[in-house]
Amino acid sequence: MNQIVVTGMVLSATPIGDYDKRIVILTKEHGKLSAFAKGARRPNSQLVGSTNPFSFGEFTMYEGRSSYTIQSAHITNYFAELREDMIGAYYGFYFLELTLYYAREFNDETEMLKLLYQTLRALTKKSIPKELIRYIFELKLVTINGEGPQVFQCVRCGDKERSAVFSVLKGGLVCSECRMDVADGMVLDTSTIYSMQFIVSSKVEHLYTFNVSKKVLGELKLVMERYLDVYVEKRFKSLEILETMLELQ
Repeated sequence: MNQIVVTGMVLSATPIGDYDKRIVILTKEHGKLSAFAKGARRPNSQLVGSTNPFSFGEFTMYEGRSSYTIQSAHITNYFAELREDMIGAYYGFYFLELTLYYAREFNDETEMLKLLYQTLRALTKKSIPKELIRYIFELKLVTINGEGPQVFQCVRCGDKERSAVFSVLKGGLVCSECRMDVADGMVLDTSTIYSMQFIVSSKVEHLYTFNVSKKVLGELKLVMERYLDVYVEKRFKSLEILETMLELQ
C-alpha cells in the first residue's frame, strides 16, 4: 500500500457506519480527494477534530485498491473562531460547498485552496463585511475555474473605451456599439467595474484589502446572483440556511 502526505482542507465529512467518517479534502498535491477516517467518531480517536470541515493541515494516508484511508493528521488551523459566529460559520459552509462543487480530483487546485484559506481567514478577522467577502470569493472562484466574466473589454469587439453594459448571458461587458441585441444588460457604476477588475486580476493574497460603498455592494450582489444562477447548476443548502438566517436578523 502506498503512503502519501498531502496538505489541504476538509470540505465535508459524512458519517459511515457506527464510528467512521468519509471526508473530502481539497489538497494542494492531488486536487479533491475522498478518504475514509476509521474510528474518527469515537470520542478518544486522534482523528475526532482533524476530520471536521474547515480543518486545514497535513494528512497522512495510504492508498488502497479503491480508496484512501487516513492514518494521521497535523492540523495547523481549525478556524475555531467560526464556532462562535453562527452567521460566519454558514458563510464558511457555503464557501466549502461551492468549492466542493468546482474542485476536481487529481487536478491542480492550488489557487482554489489558497483562495479558500484566505477567504476563511478574512471571515475570522472581520476586517471587511461578510457580504463583500462572499461576492469576492464567488467571482474569484469562477475566474479560477475558467468561467469568469470579461470585465476589461467588450466581449464582442474588444473595445476598451466606449461605455458598456454588463451582460451575464454574454459573459461580460458589451460596448455601446455591440449591445443592440443584449436583453440583460446592466449599467454598472464605474467603481463596481473597477472592483470586479481588481478581484479578477489580483493575487489571492491581496483580495481582502478593500471596502466598497453600499451602492457598489448592491451591484456586486446583483451581478453575482445572476451570474451564478446562469453558470452554476446547483442549489446550495448552506446558502439557503444562511439567507434564512440573514432575513431573521
